[in-house]
Amino acid sequence: MCIFIDDNTSTFVAGFTHNIMKKIALLIILAIQASVFHSSAQSIDLSGEWSFAIDPDDVGVREKWYNKSLTGKIRLPGSLQEQGYGEDIDTETKWTGAIIDSSWFKSPAYSAYRRKGNIKIPFWLQPDKHYVGVAWYQREIYIPESWEGKHVEFELERTHWETTLYVNSKEVGKSNALHAPHRYVIDRTGKLLLTVRVDNRVHIPVGINAHSISDHTQTNWNGIVGDIRLSARSAFRIDDVRVYPDIENRKATVKIAFAGKSTVKNANLTLCIKNNKNSRTIESASAISTDKDTVILNIDIGDDMLTWSEYEPNLYTLNVNLRSSEGTDTRQLIFGMREIKACGTRIHINGIPVFLRGTLECAIFPLTGYPPTDTAYWQKIYRRCKEYGLNHVRFHSWCPPEVAFDVADREGIYLQVECGGWAWVGDGKPQDQWFYDESERIVKEYGNHPSFCMMLYGNEPHGSNHTEYLSGFVRYWKAKDRRRLYAGGAGWPYIPEADYWNTPEPRIQQWGAGLNSIINFQPPRTDYDFQKIIQPKPMPTVSHEIGQWCVYPDFREIPEYTGVLKAKNFEIFRETLAAHHLGDLAGKFLYASGRLQTLCYKADIEAALRTSGFGGFQLLDLHDFPGQGTALVGVLNPFWNAKDYVDDREYRMFCNRTVPLARMHKLIWTDRETFKATLEVSHFDRQPLRQATVEWEIADKSKTILASGQTVRDLPINNCIPVAEIAFDLSSVTKPAQLTLTVRIASADAVNRWNFWVYPETDRETAGRQPYFTTDCQDAIEHAGNGENVLYCIPQGALKADRGGDIKVGFSSIFWNTAWTRKQAPHTLGIYCDPEHPVFAAFPNEGHSDYQWWEIVTGSSAMVMDRFPPEFRPLVHIIDDWFTNRKLGLLFETKVGKGKMIVCSADLSGNPDERRAALRFRRSIEEYMASGRFNPAMEIDAAIIKDMLNPPTETGNPPTEKGNSPIER
Repeated sequence: MCIFIDDNTSTFVAGFTHNIMKKIALLIILAIQASVFHSSAQSIDLSGEWSFAIDPDDVGVREKWYNKSLTGKIRLPGSLQEQGYGEDIDTETKWTGAIIDSSWFKSPAYSAYRRKGNIKIPFWLQPDKHYVGVAWYQREIYIPESWEGKHVEFELERTHWETTLYVNSKEVGKSNALHAPHRYVIDRTGKLLLTVRVDNRVHIPVGINAHSISDHTQTNWNGIVGDIRLSARSAFRIDDVRVYPDIENRKATVKIAFAGKSTVKNANLTLCIKNNKNSRTIESASAISTDKDTVILNIDIGDDMLTWSEYEPNLYTLNVNLRSSEGTDTRQLIFGMREIKACGTRIHINGIPVFLRGTLECAIFPLTGYPPTDTAYWQKIYRRCKEYGLNHVRFHSWCPPEVAFDVADREGIYLQVECGGWAWVGDGKPQDQWFYDESERIVKEYGNHPSFCMMLYGNEPHGSNHTEYLSGFVRYWKAKDRRRLYAGGAGWPYIPEADYWNTPEPRIQQWGAGLNSIINFQPPRTDYDFQKIIQPKPMPTVSHEIGQWCVYPDFREIPEYTGVLKAKNFEIFRETLAAHHLGDLAGKFLYASGRLQTLCYKADIEAALRTSGFGGFQLLDLHDFPGQGTALVGVLNPFWNAKDYVDDREYRMFCNRTVPLARMHKLIWTDRETFKATLEVSHFDRQPLRQATVEWEIADKSKTILASGQTVRDLPINNCIPVAEIAFDLSSVTKPAQLTLTVRIASADAVNRWNFWVYPETDRETAGRQPYFTTDCQDAIEHAGNGENVLYCIPQGALKADRGGDIKVGFSSIFWNTAWTRKQAPHTLGIYCDPEHPVFAAFPNEGHSDYQWWEIVTGSSAMVMDRFPPEFRPLVHIIDDWFTNRKLGLLFETKVGKGKMIVCSADLSGNPDERRAALRFRRSIEEYMASGRFNPAMEIDAAIIKDMLNPPTETGNPPTEKGNSPIER
């Protein structure tokens, strides 16, 4: 539709006309590329070769470099680092970003990587060059005389960080925006010398770890990226256009602000709206006075209004045309008819409850070191998110460029944008005002995008007055612009004035929880949720940075780092793994730890989906975070590519619009019990499902179905939707079994599954001689030396510190990474074994950690086996932290003297009623040892085994268990 207004009307309702064909010519003229605020005025593209000089001593202003011809050459857009400028990396490099673990600078383990020519840093991706300081960029231009009297604007889409513009010998101005274009007015024509001084030092303390500036992520780059252009516009021009959708009344309020002066009294203003499915126009023209500052219009969108959401990302293009005898000024922008509100503890989009399933984008750009401004890059990110069941992206302590919003609009992704901070706020320091200024710039530049749904100052604030400061920030923006939701800081604090609470509390592993978290301290179950955490808060809760579960490095990535950043950290890890004679196991460690990582994310996400009234979650992360110590927390790598141990289809089973869920109070059962589970559904789609058929089945590993059923249920838009109580008598399971519960909703293309285990309560007697069992090393060696088969279990606390006694083993994967958490437990990445080995014949497993390993791993020790022969391998590996890459074992077999021995560092004794899986594991070992297949290939000197242990006086003489008697059951 096209709408024309006169000077006497600030608010009116426009109708539609059917005279579409008559307006085709006008629409073609106005329909330029669909991106925000592109001008129809003349412009000159200034990308290409520029003259250039680095100013490390910051003498350029004093020496008037803007009056000199710079001799270096560089291409813009781009950064100086990616073009080979800057300093080589060494031990004196001054990084932007905190260094929690200083071991690289002093540890003998890293001495080889501190030598010139072999500098390799283990804690983040390493740039080829590093530079923090001033650089000068210069170019001769010609502004035609026909531009005389026009508003001539020089635009730099994104720089890092502060710029100063000189035209010939005159300083024109400065800008310190991080996330919005730097724009300067040039008031002369003819041949000119443009000189831009770019300073990437941290003058505003937004926080050295903020992803807007830190080396941990995008790098603290120096340069200019995106569009670099000159534009000529009318003196009286459009300064700003903001669109405020009104879904209920099918209207949009358009607020247009003007700037500049005109020599004429009147101008014509034309508005044209077109959606992405059809277009309608209306012709009318009137004059407005050029002394106006602002015009506000109410536009009737009509009964066929199309709304924007993740389900149907319908968009409208608005062209605003200001015409006078002095010329024409045009603005084009994209908007969507979208309304986001907090309704109780839910977030609603256009009146429909949504559940935010989000991940972080932490400014991770391995090839460029700065945010890409091309469409293809952002399409890959958002489409990958949707493939993995996500609908939301949080930009951690930064704001992306224009194209990221544009693509999110088209893909239907809800964005949380932050103003660049991870800082101390509220004490009146410069950053306090800067965050307000930056938020204004961000909203002016990107505020019409329907994908721009949430805004915060930044991440995890600090300061004695930060709550008061952020409360004011929220109040300010809620009063000014209700097109999005506001909260104070990501993580904290709780602010009653906020629209939602972004908190780390609802997750299964807290920072600092170590082995006391739900997943490490409590036996496996799937019936917990976060209801008690969110219940007291009268607003939506969106959990902050859930997950942070690590996986072993994928060394196949190394050749992919062909740009400004290199994976020197991965090179270190690969070399140390090979030095411990385990290089051939890298792929197996990746897969096994990846399956554990997937299990942990499934537990985190399903707990969120089981929580009534929950607002959503933000993962840290769907893809790896390669900084802050190297945090390999993604099922995708930094290039947003899969790592082969879980695909998008499996991930969507537990992370999607519709997810079947099962509450089970335990996952280890006996054949004398009845398996029970409560089935429910989380359903957040565009509409309810009527009469949905929910099917379930229990099957064994051969896919034989042992039990099944179905129920028909209406599924409203909600979670915790009760479906069925199921029960299955397990008496028919006569031998140890891994069973799988699968739940399907065909009409929603939804399926989910869980493994559980059944062990017979009474075992048959082991054929052959029962092995001798002991927890005393000397006793084990003596019996083995006399020709017996011995199962020796090392008591907890018996290992020397450097033989594994200081390694904290948990069931879960490593949280974030040990370097940046000061060795938070657990220190390991689960287990790896060959499930086809006969020692596991009566202990069903798939070669990696699953819940049947919980009782075995919990409370166990990791045996450091680096002093064993290089070719010696344990039967069960514990996968070590990639920073140390030691050969760790949980179970190994060896010949000792005339006999044979299996050594285990897990507790295989205790109450069989409470530790069924551990006792089944012991039984499987004993059956193997009593069989003819027990024939260890190698012999380990008994002294090596004894050398792993503390002297008895240091362990307090732990109680021992000895004898041949079978386990009581």
